[in-house]
Amino acid sequence: MKRWRFRAAAPDAGDVRKTAARLGVPPLIVRLLRQRGLADVAEMDAFLSPNLRHLAAPDLWPGMARAAETLEKAALEGKTIVIWGDYDVDGITGSTLALETLSFHGVSARVHLPDRRREGYGLNIPELERLAGEGANVLLTVDCGISDTAAVARARELGLTVVVSDHHLPPPCLPEAHAVVNPKLPPEQGGGENPCPHLAGVGVAFYLMADLNARLAARTGRRMDMRQTLDLVALGTLADMVPLTGQNRILVKNGLLKIAEARRPGLAALKSVSGYAPAAVLGAGQVVFNLAPRINAAGRLGSPRLAHELLLASEHDEAAPLAGRLDEMNTARRAEEERIFTAAHEQALNCPDSVGLVLYGEDWHQGVIGIVASRIVEALYRPVLILCADGAMLKGSGRSVSEFDLHAGLCQCADVLAGFGGHRQAAGLRLDPKRLPELRERFDAAARAALGDTPLTPSLTIDSELGFAEASDFTVLKALELLQPFGVGNPEPVFASTPLLVRKRRVFGHGREHVALDVVEESSGISLQAKAWRAAEALPPSIAGRRLRLAFTPGINAYNGIASIELTVKDWEFLDA
Repeated sequence: MKRWRFRAAAPDAGDVRKTAARLGVPPLIVRLLRQRGLADVAEMDAFLSPNLRHLAAPDLWPGMARAAETLEKAALEGKTIVIWGDYDVDGITGSTLALETLSFHGVSARVHLPDRRREGYGLNIPELERLAGEGANVLLTVDCGISDTAAVARARELGLTVVVSDHHLPPPCLPEAHAVVNPKLPPEQGGGENPCPHLAGVGVAFYLMADLNARLAARTGRRMDMRQTLDLVALGTLADMVPLTGQNRILVKNGLLKIAEARRPGLAALKSVSGYAPAAVLGAGQVVFNLAPRINAAGRLGSPRLAHELLLASEHDEAAPLAGRLDEMNTARRAEEERIFTAAHEQALNCPDSVGLVLYGEDWHQGVIGIVASRIVEALYRPVLILCADGAMLKGSGRSVSEFDLHAGLCQCADVLAGFGGHRQAAGLRLDPKRLPELRERFDAAARAALGDTPLTPSLTIDSELGFAEASDFTVLKALELLQPFGVGNPEPVFASTPLLVRKRRVFGHGREHVALDVVEESSGISLQAKAWRAAEALPPSIAGRRLRLAFTPGINAYNGIASIELTVKDWEFLDA
């Protein structure tokens, strides 16, 4: 059970009806948009119809024009460009997009995606020296590089022209690259206001390549259709969990259309091994929880090059076996994740008095501990650091609850750590094994000072109460789909029901872990089906005949071509003893 927190009441009903009539949508949609901060009709119209014409010009981002100009000069001089990307979905998609654009224009280019365990995150000097020795002239980073001051300095010593494109928070001193483009640069570092400070790494790469594409087209008369790369942009942006507002919303909404078209053989094959038809229309959640993990599995358990090669594949016969290998890796990743989660959860339950958890397993896989940390937070609602062996040191990944600033907490433990970085909700760290007991004590103290000694209860934001008459109205439900894609910054609407009576309960799923309820609204007598995922234990057979309220999201289920109304249960509260 969670604490239900209702959003502020909607504005004047008459004004809502007028605005809804102008937009041609039900009043509920206007109320939801107002609650999310959209004030006027023009803003709402742009949100509901995020067309590509609303994309901002690339040169509105600080540093973008200089970066594109630097790459243009290198391309026209026939220099060889190495694209150095991160090993996650964001970095892989951004690097693939950059390579496709450069290759279209006949530029000599290649991609380097570091091995997570051998090279670690970001740039590293030995590989830079090797690439320079093999003839690289230009280094373009994608989704990394903003903190790699020493590596960039070495690259310049080696004679490389360096362009850093990244979206992570910049350090106080920027690397001395020839050009730096990062939407998070503050004014004192040459940044400031721009159309979207929250672009993912692939989003930065998209605008940079769009600018370069236009420059080269002016010289050669050949222009690449950048719309064909929006499938990569959507995949990387969704996987990186950046806010789906503004420019990101436009990129993802249109990129999902490209994923549905499945013209890229690699994505068509990836959809197939994920259980979808190649031409299936996928929502943001389906991409995040099905496609993205299979791309990430390459960097977590093997080589990210496998995923890169899949996305580059030009024929289905080439893509299908690569997608199959990624699917196998993802299955292995899930098994390893479950093994580590079980051990970590048991370890956490043995620390009932700890507010901030520090969990350690010598043989835990460093490519999986971040996922496990998120699951521990979801299960126990406490900030957690999960560590594993990494040579002579320990490597860790942390996740936090909304009430605790994880980065600030680690700052209080900085003298214990060998290094750390991250933000409010997620972080990475390194530690001398001898200092593990001290970190446990210090991190718990930092969490306790911020959160107190009383265990926290997670909260659930409720948009409003919604009766079953409106929740079962197909016109309303189709209009709710206009608010997609849902994600960070644009959460899926959640409503509270009026009092309900449970008529029937059944379980389903491979492990019989999910619950389907037939519920009837007491005030109207309308019956609907509600599904609660992984809730078989919490909602036992004895629930039949009980009164309750549900927190739910309504939707249209089109299984086997037959449309029906279905409620997805987010939480519940019983009304009887």
